[in-house]
Formats: sequence, structure tokens, C-alpha cells
Amino acid sequence: MLSIDWRLPAAYRHAKQIPAAGFAWEYLRRNDDYRQDFETIARTGEPTGSDLEMFAHRWGLRFPVRSRRAA
Repeated sequence: MLSIDWRLPAAYRHAKQIPAAGFAWEYLRRNDDYRQDFETIARTGEPTGSDLEMFAHRWGLRFPVRSRRAA
């Protein structure tokens, strides 16, 4: 059980320091439907590009494009 009293503003003081993307991630990762979808994708081992695209679209995810050039 959590020891944080959700009714006290002091319990969330740290949230002011989290960037928007980090805050969104904290919210999303607690969503049971997201977690179930993630587990389904993870169990496939090698999800297809269309599987990942549908997953990303459903959850509003964006991934940075990485250069294919060796660093």
C-alpha cells in the first residue's frame, strides 16, 4: 500500500519538477489498458512495424527518428 496521502498537496510537490513528457509517461504507465497492450506487444518478441504503428497511434506515442549514420 502507498504511504502517500493523496489529499495533501505536499505529497505532489515533486511533480512540479517533472517535465511534461515525464509527467505524461507517469500517467500513461499507470493505465491498465496501456499496460495490457504493452504486454501483448512485448510477448510477440518481434512486433511488426504495423503493430508498433497501431500501438503508438492508439496511445499517442511519438518516437524520435534516429540517424542511420554511425556515430
